[in-house]
Amino acid sequence: MKILVTGSAGFIGYHVSLSLLKRGEEVVGIDNLNDYYDISLKKARLKELTEFDKKNEISSFNFIKLDISSTKDVERLFIDEGFDAVINLAAQAGVRYSIENPYAYINSNIIGFMNILEGCRHNNIKHLVYASSSSVYGSNEKLPFSVSDSVDHPLSLYAATKKSNELMAHTYSSLYGLPTTGLRFFTVYGPWGRPDMALFTFTKSILAGDPINVFNHGNHKRDFTYIDDIVEGVVSCLDNPAQPNKNWDGSRPDPGSSKFPWKVYNIGNSSPVELSRYIGLLEKELGKTAKQNFLPMQPGDVPNTSADVSSLADDIGYSPDTPVEEGIRKFAIWYKEFYRI
Repeated sequence: MKILVTGSAGFIGYHVSLSLLKRGEEVVGIDNLNDYYDISLKKARLKELTEFDKKNEISSFNFIKLDISSTKDVERLFIDEGFDAVINLAAQAGVRYSIENPYAYINSNIIGFMNILEGCRHNNIKHLVYASSSSVYGSNEKLPFSVSDSVDHPLSLYAATKKSNELMAHTYSSLYGLPTTGLRFFTVYGPWGRPDMALFTFTKSILAGDPINVFNHGNHKRDFTYIDDIVEGVVSCLDNPAQPNKNWDGSRPDPGSSKFPWKVYNIGNSSPVELSRYIGLLEKELGKTAKQNFLPMQPGDVPNTSADVSSLADDIGYSPDTPVEEGIRKFAIWYKEFYRI
């Protein structure tokens, strides 16, 4: 297939693109290469994809610098390239940054996603897979989080834009029969990760001997999900376009499915880990003790996350199998090699 991967210079986009190339797909990657975090890391990911493509005769990778919020550029891209399927991973990420710079989220996550939907609608796209987020669960306290739960109380604009994406996708699935699958990612980590996420910032500070900020005094759990398990879920979903739920009942509507070809899934590890244990495992791999600065919870954060992945397991056989000990070890090895420590 010829597959568009938006956000291909990003953490998840890079790994998904590489997985598709390894199985011989034709991948067109786009990214606006913004400076939300270190651009050199994004360029290093793209270099890895380009070099892999040169060594692999059965696949193809082409990168185009493009911002999905540009309506005309996205229209031209779809017309020129003729994609079979789309994986939309481009977005303005980060809960706390959405408090500081809300318009960036509207431009990328709302206008940009609208442009992708229109591109799919007018160009016979067979399946759109897109990134949602565990942040949509907001104020929910019942654990584990299930796709059958209501998600009407977001705690950040970032979460609100991701919930909006799910609703927008449903509209296009109902009006135009476009199969769409939304994936609610749960705290993804691993090699080539984002520098603004906890594991990356903790590692940098511990190695430098600087204190790390531990919010909520460390009293929360996260469903940390290793990147390889995420990629397995994304690619498997791509291969299994959303189908209408024949048993969907409008008098008792299931929030996770539809009578149209629309579906949302949790994609997590389903084994929450206490933050204190997470830090302890990282200390062990780095051979250094962290200086911890305990702080209250940040605005927009939720105390705990835990993913019910049963629907994804039932539909595509999803089975995350990377223990957090192994995932942190692989990240630490990559970090020290990449930054020559």
